[in-house]
Amino acid sequence: MRAVFLNNLPEDAVKKFNYGKGVFIIIFIVLLTVILAYTLRSGKPEEYSAQTVINKVISGEIDEIYISSYRVVVKVKDSTIKNFPKSYDAFAYISNRSDFYNDLQEQYRAKKTEELAALGNLNPSDKDLQLPATLVRFDDPNSGSLFWNIILPAIGIVLFIVVVFFIMRQNQGANTKAMNFGKTRARVTKDVKIRFSDVAGVEEEKEELKEIVDFLKAPKKFTDLGARIPKGVLLVGEPGTGKTLFAKAIAGEARVPFFNISGSDFVEMFVGVGASRVRDLFEQAKLNKPCIIFIDEIDAVGRQRGAGFGGGHDEREQTLNQLLVHMDGFEPNEGVIVMAATNRVDILDAALLRPGRFDRQIYINVPDVKGREAILKVHSRNKKLAQDVNFKHLARLTSGFTGADLENLLNEAAILTARSGRLETTMKDINEAVNKVTAGPQKKSRLVTEFDKRITAYHEAGHAVVARTVPNHDNVHEVSIIPRGPAAGYTLMRPDNDDSHMTKGKFISAIKTLLAGRAAEEVILEDISSGASSDIKRASAIARKMVAEFGMSGTLGNVYFGGDSEIFLGRDYQSHKNYSEDIAALIDGEVKKIIDQCYEGAKEIITKHLTLIENMVRLLYKRETIYTAEIDLLFEGKTAAEIIEQLETEERKAEEAKAEEIKINAVLEGIFDGHTDGAKDGSGEVK
Repeated sequence: MRAVFLNNLPEDAVKKFNYGKGVFIIIFIVLLTVILAYTLRSGKPEEYSAQTVINKVISGEIDEIYISSYRVVVKVKDSTIKNFPKSYDAFAYISNRSDFYNDLQEQYRAKKTEELAALGNLNPSDKDLQLPATLVRFDDPNSGSLFWNIILPAIGIVLFIVVVFFIMRQNQGANTKAMNFGKTRARVTKDVKIRFSDVAGVEEEKEELKEIVDFLKAPKKFTDLGARIPKGVLLVGEPGTGKTLFAKAIAGEARVPFFNISGSDFVEMFVGVGASRVRDLFEQAKLNKPCIIFIDEIDAVGRQRGAGFGGGHDEREQTLNQLLVHMDGFEPNEGVIVMAATNRVDILDAALLRPGRFDRQIYINVPDVKGREAILKVHSRNKKLAQDVNFKHLARLTSGFTGADLENLLNEAAILTARSGRLETTMKDINEAVNKVTAGPQKKSRLVTEFDKRITAYHEAGHAVVARTVPNHDNVHEVSIIPRGPAAGYTLMRPDNDDSHMTKGKFISAIKTLLAGRAAEEVILEDISSGASSDIKRASAIARKMVAEFGMSGTLGNVYFGGDSEIFLGRDYQSHKNYSEDIAALIDGEVKKIIDQCYEGAKEIITKHLTLIENMVRLLYKRETIYTAEIDLLFEGKTAAEIIEQLETEERKAEEAKAEEIKINAVLEGIFDGHTDGAKDGSGEVK
């Protein structure tokens, strides 16, 4: 936890924290050193028994003793220690200092009497039998300083109280967290900055959502007419189409609190927590109404009930039940609009989708060419673009891109510009970003053998020639034999418009184009490679959909046999195919028939245009990447040598024009700076 905390701190705060921590460690080490020095002293003292001390005193081996309440310390004869009694040579524990001193004095008197009698002094005086005054010292219990007797104990008491208080606070915080476990995890934003002007490309959906803003701003206008405020709005669309952005724009336009939570934030391993969080979420929303509750990825908690094999009583279903009750139950929720987003509306529970809960389902589709142009203009506000950037042309190149894809596209283009050291993003940068996003980055450094290069060139030339020849197919935008992403080469095709429907003829043309690479290998190289595996997979998928889903088979007719879409276990685990094994065999036969016919058609086109393919391969060997203009020249009958000469001439002229432009700009700069050598007339103008 400490590491995470430090990572979230500003750099200055981290430095201060580390500095304070270092000072604390230094103080701790100094105190520890002092304590150890005081405790250990200069040497380790020897421990005696009380009787040993008495014996050594009587025998004269001890120079001085210091008696405290329960201990006596000793300084022996010829000792080198200083500062006695803080430092000493030996010590002994005693039960009572009065008893010890009395025993010492009594045994000393007896020993001294015996010694004097031996010398002939049978009646010694009391003075002769007394212990030397310098031999024994006693401690004074009242001699301690104010610090040791009053201040230090007070400090100890205060520290003890602080530690106890800290422990109680920690326990209280842990208990509070335990009590808050069932509280909502929604993030509340009361001043959303996003507006409808930040959302582009979906004007009809925007108009429908503006009514929600009017409901929140002026509900009386609708209630006076008997209209009921919608309780829920479900935003449905593919990932990246802007569902969350729409919800934020509504909150920003209405200027109401915005409760944002993910569907997965409700569900925990403990039973009842999700339902408790739903209750707390709506209680908080009622306190802040009018407001918006936005549940992102609601399919995480709103999936169809009854999926449990061991029974339906699970945590997710309890959470969903609580959500259903709060959206349309006995408790009114006026002023609280629930918005949710999902791209899997097919697996949501039916009770969640009925009127009265999610009253509106707004489908946010992938933007068309006009919408993509508007989205590109929105995301280019903070970008430095060159004058050659054409948003209309770029919108046609990015068919199928979502809003998130387009934002990422411009970001990649800006990164490429910064990497090259230029100050403005050009159309060339954006085109490269399109290819990078769709096919991956170029890998010019990859070592490609002549064998692989030859196969790739004929393979891609086959794709390009068939795509230009078959009817109703997308235009060929770029052909390259430079590896990009996982592919050894690529042929990029862009549609002229966004057609919503695909005809049988378009499907047949698409399959022929996909199989054209394999056909070129077989016809020209008289061998086939593994490079067509992805093409075969895509062609087979299209053919199977034509037969099983779109009713485009003459043998099986207009019958739907089900597709290969993902199975939702909670609804489909008991389902089975609604056709027999004989029909399955017919479907497989029809798919193979379509593939075989398209493959033969591709081979015929390849055989018919062998000279054109050879010229395209030579051009690819020389240029590595060719574009629509070069392909048009090939179909006009130009040879590879003529096209190469024309391209080199154009490039040379472009370089000369650029050099001339640089020269002119340098002269103009000199004129404006007043550093030219040109002659001036009387008016000061340059002649």
